[in-house]
Amino acid sequence: MPDPRILLVEDELSLAEGIKLNLEMEGLPCEWITRGDEALKRILHDNYDLVILDVMLPGMDGFSVCERVRDAKNFTPILFLTAKNTEDDRVHGFETGGDDYLGKPFHVRELLLRVRAILRREDWYRNRSLAGRQKFGTHWVDFENFCGEGPGGAFQLGVKECMILKLLMEKPGQVVSRTEILDQVWGEETCPTTRTVDNFIVRIRRAMETDAHCPRWVHTVRSVGYTFDPEGKQRKSEE
Repeated sequence: MPDPRILLVEDELSLAEGIKLNLEMEGLPCEWITRGDEALKRILHDNYDLVILDVMLPGMDGFSVCERVRDAKNFTPILFLTAKNTEDDRVHGFETGGDDYLGKPFHVRELLLRVRAILRREDWYRNRSLAGRQKFGTHWVDFENFCGEGPGGAFQLGVKECMILKLLMEKPGQVVSRTEILDQVWGEETCPTTRTVDNFIVRIRRAMETDAHCPRWVHTVRSVGYTFDPEGKQRKSEE
């Protein structure tokens, strides 16, 4: 497997040099730039496996970069790295489409762990079973292009929704706990809670279920987690 391509966007010279050095010592070479507007151009016109993105940047702030990237249907993993570290900031970072959020100051070891975790999740999502388009009943979902179609017509899914659905579909009929979903989709180092999983399940049901209150495919197991029913038997949601 070729080395992952990492783009570091950080305008603080000493910090950027330290991050770059430590990544390269781990066998993870990265390109380094300092402006948000340049980062947007690079991400949209090149293929990266991960972007480490500061929020406060000249040219364009990191949140805006991430929003523009996601609006362009580009789902390159983005790790926010910033001194803006309140709970509201972290929630906003995830809402714009970020994959992880690490506040400054931080330990380099934690950054490296999070980078490795994101790359592992991306490798799992792209290269294991259930890649590409998958059919179930009269539905299909495309895990590469984050979209699908069912009786209600075409629908679009975000990265996290697709990751959750893929995890459930890999274990048809089995109960997958909220904790396992958090660990696989976000990583145990990040801030989302089990309620975050519930909110994303709601989004999945709204997109692909004919009746989100009586789902056929994604069912709740009260106090535990969720299960995917490959036969599509409709039953009332426990939530």
